[in-house]
Amino acid sequence: MTTKVYGIPNCDTVKKTRRWFDDNGLEYEFHDYKKLGISVDTLEAWCDEFGFEALINKRGTTWRRLDETDKESLNQKKAIALMQANTSLIKRPVTEHGSTRLIGFDETQYAEVFEH
Repeated sequence: MTTKVYGIPNCDTVKKTRRWFDDNGLEYEFHDYKKLGISVDTLEAWCDEFGFEALINKRGTTWRRLDETDKESLNQKKAIALMQANTSLIKRPVTEHGSTRLIGFDETQYAEVFEH
């Protein structure tokens, strides 16, 4: 089963996640949003599962720098367009392992999902 970690390489939480996989000898594929972007289909699937609100990183500078008109009346379609155009808006990392998806890094949660 392939594990894919989505994020940006300089994010501390992504670094922690990748280190956890390496320390536990688990293989994964890293998808760098900055280099590879993210498809609308992928974002739609994540939004359908978690809701777009759960995917938007409102604590980051990218959110704070957005024009207020972009933040107003946010719906899934608008959120997906913003996340695709500004990949730093997506909470990090999003990890896919088979049909399981995780947002962020929680060592206990990862240990349960990736027991070996």
